[in-house]
Amino acid sequence: MSTNLIECKALTKHFLIKSFFREIGKVHAVEQVDLAIPEGQTVGLVGESGCGKTTLARTILALIPPTSGEIYFNGKDISKFSKKELKAFRKDTAIVFQDPYSSLDPRMLIADVVGEPLSIHGIAHGEDRDDLVLNLLEKVGLKVEHLYRYPHEFSGGQRQRLAIARALAADPVFILLDEATSALDVSVQAKILNMLNRLKKELNLTYLFISHNLDVIRHLSDIIGVMYLGKIVEQGSREQVFDAPLHPYTQGLLSASPSLDPDARSRTRDVVLKGEVPSAINPPPGCRFHTRCPSMRPICAKKPPKLKDIERGHLVSCHFAGCV
Repeated sequence: MSTNLIECKALTKHFLIKSFFREIGKVHAVEQVDLAIPEGQTVGLVGESGCGKTTLARTILALIPPTSGEIYFNGKDISKFSKKELKAFRKDTAIVFQDPYSSLDPRMLIADVVGEPLSIHGIAHGEDRDDLVLNLLEKVGLKVEHLYRYPHEFSGGQRQRLAIARALAADPVFILLDEATSALDVSVQAKILNMLNRLKKELNLTYLFISHNLDVIRHLSDIIGVMYLGKIVEQGSREQVFDAPLHPYTQGLLSASPSLDPDARSRTRDVVLKGEVPSAINPPPGCRFHTRCPSMRPICAKKPPKLKDIERGHLVSCHFAGCV
């Protein structure tokens, strides 16, 4: 049984809105999120744009400070890390962004782009560094002739391979992939996903994969979390979430997703999501989904549901889970 590499408890992140140096409101980006990422597995995070997926992930990596709550890495609270421990944490974690072009310095050669983490963490310098960079490029399907080129000389798929090579440079144990394949063609996307699966097995990596594409999430993830307006509304294994979704929001997402499987519709009931996502500045009381829920009842507008275990790790935040 795998242990949790990362664990969040009641994690909350608010962004203050100020006018003339006084607070006039706040964006409830992430609210009381509990999330565990087991070692050696891929946790997929899915939800509509603006639901808080990226904010949650960047808070986990200590790129932005949480408003409240706790984040544990290998059982240690990262908020209490010393400078030395924080640098070690940076070495053990990495991130791959959505747009590979803007995340790669256009003025640097690939040998320097990929090799920079090796220098920062004192892993290798000079020719030793170039040898390690070449080894990293080969891992992601690139060649020695790519070593002394600039990022603009590569295609979109190749640039994303470079971004992944850079993420692997310091030998991390955890990688955050933030919409890492959404800007790519479908055929290139499939190759990158297969490569990520291979690297995960070869290097014993743990992933947090963020996407709005349900097919990508299904292909790559072992555990899936569904976010809506800053909260996790459903979490479970790939089979639990896709074959037996219990939250009406998850059912709505799956209903809206096209499928080539003729039996897919028979396994889940069609749920049409109506209306717009409420503002994160002034989220609705009670269940945040009740303004769009097809089975809303009076209690939903008054009392926030808790994320409860329905069966064998299938967690749902709904007063009437599975009633739709």
